[in-house]
Amino acid sequence: GGEQRVDWRVRVLREGTTTIRMKALTDEESDAVEMQFPCHVHGMLKTESWAGTVRPEADSARVTIQVPSERRIEQSVLEVRYSPTLAGAMVDALPYLAEYPYGCTEQTLNRFLPSVVTQKVLLDMKLDLEAIRDKRTNLNAQEIGDDRERAAQWKRFDRNPVFDRDELERMVKEGVTKLTNMQLSDGGWGWFSGFGERSYPHTTAVVVHGLQLASQNDVAIVPGILENGIAWLNRYQAEETQKLKIGSLAKKPEKKPWKQHADNLDAFVYMVLVDAGHDEPAMREYLYRDREHLAVYAKAMFGLALHKLHDNEKLAMIARNIEQFLVQDAENETAYLKLPGDDYWWHWYGSETEANAYYLKLLSRVDPQGVAAPRLVKYLLNNRKHATYWGSTRDTAVCVEAFADYLRASGETSPDMTVEVWVDGAKRQETHLTSDNLFTFENKFVLSGKDVADGKHVVELRRRGQGPVYFNAYLTNFTLEDYIKRAGLEVRVDRKFYKLEPLDKQTEVAGSRGQVVSQQVEKFERVPLGDLAMLKSGDLVEIELEIESKNDYEYVIFEDMKAAGFEPVDVRSGYTNNGLGAYMEFRDDRVSFFLRQLARGRHSVSYRVRAEIPGRFSALPARAYAMYAPELRGNSDEIKLQIED
Repeated sequence: GGEQRVDWRVRVLREGTTTIRMKALTDEESDAVEMQFPCHVHGMLKTESWAGTVRPEADSARVTIQVPSERRIEQSVLEVRYSPTLAGAMVDALPYLAEYPYGCTEQTLNRFLPSVVTQKVLLDMKLDLEAIRDKRTNLNAQEIGDDRERAAQWKRFDRNPVFDRDELERMVKEGVTKLTNMQLSDGGWGWFSGFGERSYPHTTAVVVHGLQLASQNDVAIVPGILENGIAWLNRYQAEETQKLKIGSLAKKPEKKPWKQHADNLDAFVYMVLVDAGHDEPAMREYLYRDREHLAVYAKAMFGLALHKLHDNEKLAMIARNIEQFLVQDAENETAYLKLPGDDYWWHWYGSETEANAYYLKLLSRVDPQGVAAPRLVKYLLNNRKHATYWGSTRDTAVCVEAFADYLRASGETSPDMTVEVWVDGAKRQETHLTSDNLFTFENKFVLSGKDVADGKHVVELRRRGQGPVYFNAYLTNFTLEDYIKRAGLEVRVDRKFYKLEPLDKQTEVAGSRGQVVSQQVEKFERVPLGDLAMLKSGDLVEIELEIESKNDYEYVIFEDMKAAGFEPVDVRSGYTNNGLGAYMEFRDDRVSFFLRQLARGRHSVSYRVRAEIPGRFSALPARAYAMYAPELRGNSDEIKLQIED
């Protein structure tokens, strides 16, 4: 009896499933075993992404791409998407608002107001609403794939009230009537209405601002309703101004309410009243004095009021205060406000989405042709990328309002241009764009298969006429390169391997009688492993995926392709206790992490494997992709490791 190890070196000729049979034959007893092994090709489907803009002051923009020669030609695709306006994609959010089931004051208003604003923009462009209801171009140049299939995923085109005048008129009448009935006897509004309800300044400011906007967009308001709401806010502002005056006294009178600083709600109410033609100079001075105590959201509101009053000196200071929080990414051409930690998210002024939207409204007034405004639009679109709306009815309505302001201020509602797509100096596509065909033009250029040649290529978009052109380019290949390099635009993955070296560590714990007892603990030193690093069978290895996300995304998967010769230490799938709350799934050839939500920023997940089978192995790149957005892809570098007995 005994054991004997016998090794054979074999060559894998093709991918698929390989069957191996081993027989041990004697003249007395014999045995045999058959096993099947998957054989994978050394390659992967890789997507590289680029973003660009033909600015109004330029006439062209280009990107350079590199197509590998080692690839499956039939799976190669180059897709270019372009649009004269990203903000026009706001129409996709309207069915969500129209169908929202609850009827508090804010939701009653926002069920119809964004549709009114959007329809007014489209009517001012003299568009045929019924025509574009039936055939629509996806104006978000970042999204690839079939437009109808993408729309069907989120029921994007179903029952959009903006394209149906009769339906919208019915919604407006119903909404205005309900808001009128919900107004309380003192002129303000509460969360709902009825016995026990009282007026709240924030709710009243939201409704008055909404009714002002509705009136500007040709909605008939019952006489006296808006005026009574404005009067309520005036009384509230007078009370708050008096509190601030008392608060500034060295000796404050007893039993009189006072406060030290103007707050965020004061800024909101002040903006609404300035829009109504009521300026309280004392409150303006208090808000300016206490600007450091205002959230970024409230600063943007105060800036809008200052712009309307032509108070340019104070406006310049407020703009500088906000700009210090602005983060711009030249690679994917986005910008956002990174709010400080004291902008508590559970308060209305802590909403990052609404703060960015109000800053976009301010930029639409003071710098609509600048670089930051369209980048904010793109960031906000990405923020709702896997759906058609944002986090709530309120922030969705604010974003639609901000997009409408930007559309009008930037002139993107009236494009008049010819866009040409050039590849390597040859014109491949030409499209003429006006407001008439803004929602129906062909906005994509696709090359596939043999039309995508090996080597370096220059993709250029040229524009004749006025207005910007936003574009994204996506190159997808099933690459067979021997060393596959990282790629990714919106999501990036870096993978690191560490050999875990045991450390002799002890800790002191309490024994059964309270005495001090030394106890051995499991501690490791992480030793980084580079390409072609040598390991021994039995070595413990930790694999860490470092993830960088440039926005908030949903339903994202990270797959780490396991190198042959390694096996995970843990074998049970399930939710992990890491900060991402990922569902981890162990498979024969990969370890997958499923994330319901991926917040903007840097994150990491890790797991452990053990080196087992001797040989030299390739760990194909870890990859990231979104379940419902094929353009959201990234991958890490490949790594090769060696194992010896």
